[in-house]
Amino acid sequence: MSVAQAINSLTDSKLDQLCVNTIRTLSIDAVQQAKSGHPGTPMALAPLIYTIWNRVLRFDPQDPIWPNRDRFVLSNGHASMLLWSALHLSGTRAVNAGYETLGQQSVTLDDIRRFRQLDSKAPGHPEYHWVSGVETTTGPLGQGVATSVGMAIAEKWLASQYNRPGFEIFDYNIYAICGDGCLMEGVASEAASLAGHLGLDNLCWVYDNNHITIEGSTRLAFSEDVAARFLAYGWNVLRVGDANDIDRIEHALDIFRETKGRPTFIVLDTHIGYGSPHKQDTAAAHGEPLGDEEVRLTKRSYGWPEEEKFLVPDGVYDHFVAGIGARGASLRREWMGLVESYRSQYPGLANEIELMQRRELPPGWDRDLPVFPTDAKGIAGRDASGKVLNLLAQNIPWLLGGSADLGPSNKTTLTFTGAGDFQADSPGKNLHFGIREHAMAAIVNGLSLSKIRAFGATFFIFSDYARPAIRLAALMELPAIFVFTHDAMGDGEDGPTHQPVEHLASLRAIPGLITLRPGDANEVVEAYRYVMQLRHQPAALVLSRQPLPTLDRRKYAPASGVAHGAYVLADTAGGNPEVIIIASGSEVSLAVEAHEKLLAEGILSRVVSMPSWEIFDHQAQEYRESVLPSNVKARVAVEQASTFGWERYVGSSGQIIGMKTFGASAPLKELQRKFGFEPDHVIAAAKKQLGRF
Repeated sequence: MSVAQAINSLTDSKLDQLCVNTIRTLSIDAVQQAKSGHPGTPMALAPLIYTIWNRVLRFDPQDPIWPNRDRFVLSNGHASMLLWSALHLSGTRAVNAGYETLGQQSVTLDDIRRFRQLDSKAPGHPEYHWVSGVETTTGPLGQGVATSVGMAIAEKWLASQYNRPGFEIFDYNIYAICGDGCLMEGVASEAASLAGHLGLDNLCWVYDNNHITIEGSTRLAFSEDVAARFLAYGWNVLRVGDANDIDRIEHALDIFRETKGRPTFIVLDTHIGYGSPHKQDTAAAHGEPLGDEEVRLTKRSYGWPEEEKFLVPDGVYDHFVAGIGARGASLRREWMGLVESYRSQYPGLANEIELMQRRELPPGWDRDLPVFPTDAKGIAGRDASGKVLNLLAQNIPWLLGGSADLGPSNKTTLTFTGAGDFQADSPGKNLHFGIREHAMAAIVNGLSLSKIRAFGATFFIFSDYARPAIRLAALMELPAIFVFTHDAMGDGEDGPTHQPVEHLASLRAIPGLITLRPGDANEVVEAYRYVMQLRHQPAALVLSRQPLPTLDRRKYAPASGVAHGAYVLADTAGGNPEVIIIASGSEVSLAVEAHEKLLAEGILSRVVSMPSWEIFDHQAQEYRESVLPSNVKARVAVEQASTFGWERYVGSSGQIIGMKTFGASAPLKELQRKFGFEPDHVIAAAKKQLGRF
């Protein structure tokens, strides 16, 4: 090495440490000013974050949504100041809702000064859609790493679908940082097991092994050999014994990129609150500010000006520009040139990629969707769904998904020629999640974040296991699709453990989630037609196990009314009903049967099919009034689920025929009789309402 090289190396080494300590002190100052947050983990992991971002990550701060960028996931999201520091120091630009890169920074120094404050782009946890450069919302521990598995599956599928000889259009890696809390959560274990089975060698988790949780030492509740667990999952396990050794961290990441056929798990031994002389295991660990005196002592240990706040020393920004800035810009320019050549040779595939990135659909995406003939015996919602899914997945190349080991029962298996199974050696369109509902939903989110239209399926009762990730899908405004079958008592003999009661109310309570419970096969078709056009909302389809009569649409209103959330399905001749019966799902045909009998008795009734509260509530007031006229007070709602919430549609004195207890183990007809889901019971309720009003 020449003298000049030695001097440059020394200069770079000092700059590296200066950047690391800038991340640390920005984190300390932000938490101290907010009087809230977690300073310890950012202090300990600053060298790791610096190494990933400024030495390794294929990411262009000038275009943070470049499709072939590496993904970075901070699963231990309470350490969000690590990400805000990285985004700020790298100069990452903001992107608007139209996917246009803006001139301003994604996270400014003023945002960091207002850490955890209203409208700051440096909130308490990473928030996708709010802050450009955040790849997924994290906070609930384990969700980030589980979502990263979906991102890794997406890259493998995209590469298989679109790469051609000489054109590596998709060739990126996913880096996820996690802590003890993430690895204690079951969702991380589910996802890690599947990632190992699939051999996702584009996935790297770095484990902050600091032996501290909120209650104290991990010895209280977490004493397993984590490295051995990941070896058993089939991961490549590495260890870096000094979290401050940037070169060793980079070397471990180099090994990850060279490893084939297995994901990589790096154990990084850290001391939480590194550099804090007195409070390494107290305030730093428990999410409290260090306090003014401790801040001064800590900065002194870094050789930092003790009274300076939010200091970014000269040379730090330039060092990031020369690192991630130059590397990312070069890689993106090279990729853009490759895409131009690709477009000339494979224009159809290039067009698909562009549509996918904008969350748009290809022309003719809904061609050949079935129209089911009138049939008194009918077809189960799940069977109709299976037919629709198979057509849509052929019309939309990037629609794929699977079931939590229930494909044959959920009818979500894609059976057309060429669909294939997604395995380590065959990235097809059928995903097999195993009996891992929690991880399945998070993985679907990861696929959706990668712009794939993804679906996951299980029995409706097990939406409880998937609910945390469904909530995050709504929070992130992702068009993820969750298919739930066995929606009520159709699997009667299995009893109350398999009969969902409160689950519709639970999903309806999630802001931004569209829940659809179609009433016959043609409503299933229209539900999918609506869902596929969503770009920023997740949807839950709730489908029957048992056959439902396919209604005569020449006599009753067309199923296209599903697009309004609720519609007048059957009415009186003059359109002036005395009583309104509202129903969803399997109870729609029950309501129609009661309606016909009421008409035969000269009672003017109306049936409203209401597959989605959320869609209906967003219709214009005039439309809602036309469906549920306010002057008709006599109303009955019928649904094999909790009665919770139906008052908004039937009024405080309306009749709700629903579930106020759990179910029971018995054949379906006996259950319907026991709980009042029969035409005569609906008729009696309607007459009672008429007597009242």
